[in-house]
Amino acid sequence: MSRSDKNLLDRVDRAFSQSLEAVEGLWRSQGAVIVEMAQVVAAAFKAHRRLYIFGNGGSAADAQHLAAECINRFQMERAPLPAVALTVDTSVLTSIANDYDFKDVFLKQIQALGEAGDVALGLSTSGRSENVLRALRWAREHGLHTLGFAGRDKTDMDIYCDRILHVPSPVTARVQEGHIAAGHVLCELIEVLVFRPDEPKAEEPAPAAC
Repeated sequence: MSRSDKNLLDRVDRAFSQSLEAVEGLWRSQGAVIVEMAQVVAAAFKAHRRLYIFGNGGSAADAQHLAAECINRFQMERAPLPAVALTVDTSVLTSIANDYDFKDVFLKQIQALGEAGDVALGLSTSGRSENVLRALRWAREHGLHTLGFAGRDKTDMDIYCDRILHVPSPVTARVQEGHIAAGHVLCELIEVLVFRPDEPKAEEPAPAAC
């Protein structure tokens, strides 16, 4: 193996090591938060409310991904769930950004569509995206449940979220990987809570005979 190949392999090892560390830290420290988020979203869906998801860049893609998992299906064959990604309508996004400010692209959509009892889920790897913060702040002030997926640090996003998930990594790519891992678990729990609320818990193993 050449020195160049060895350097590349070292980068692969480092990236996967960081990703595993971030996801394991997320699992060990944020599991209860994911459960609480799933309970909030499931209750909203059962009450015929909607979930609005939004973020920038990779987080915009994650918003669309998670909305698709709700509307189509995740693992169960079941009825569609009303989730909306606020990142997909280019005419709305560009008109708001052009006529007003890019900081308002999610705010105006939440103002137009959101109602008390709905859920707003903001995604920001830094926790500092102003357009995400503005939408979450308005949502919270107007009776929506507010959830957040963020990075390692506490920011103003914590103030505007009823529940917030922090991925314990300083690396943006690893935070994004943690977000989609948590998002998939969230989707699984929502399906169970909405469509199989009486599903029996796994039986605990009987104590070993002495």
